[in-house]
Amino acid sequence: MLSKKTKYAIKALMVLGRNYGKEPMQIVKIAEEERIPKKFLEQILLEMRNAGILYSKKGAGGGYSLNKAPEDIYLSQVMRLIDGPIALLPCVSLNFYRSCEECVEEHACGIRDTFIEVRNAMLQILNDTSVAQLINKEKQLSLE
Repeated sequence: MLSKKTKYAIKALMVLGRNYGKEPMQIVKIAEEERIPKKFLEQILLEMRNAGILYSKKGAGGGYSLNKAPEDIYLSQVMRLIDGPIALLPCVSLNFYRSCEECVEEHACGIRDTFIEVRNAMLQILNDTSVAQLINKEKQLSLE
């Protein structure tokens, strides 16, 4: 299940994506717009700034802005940064692999094989979905 922290990170990126190319946004404005607790949002934005996704400016007119175009920020990148592995089992993770303690023959495990397929399908969507695409999708859905 997607953590609340990751969901808030994506929502904040969407706000900043809609504001891309304009003045930095203050945390308070992002928090109010998306109904995210301010202190929690501060931690999330700092984490994304440290990873190079966001830029921050201090002082008057300061705040946060995207360090990359919304088209260049993908859900898989955000999810891994905030929550770590995307895979549902440690033995199928590409970046955070660990063998399962109870597993005797990993290569012959039907559970593992099935969840590799699940991981691959999820990654295809997450690797191909940018913040810009989410913003556009929301616009389309609001017209329906």
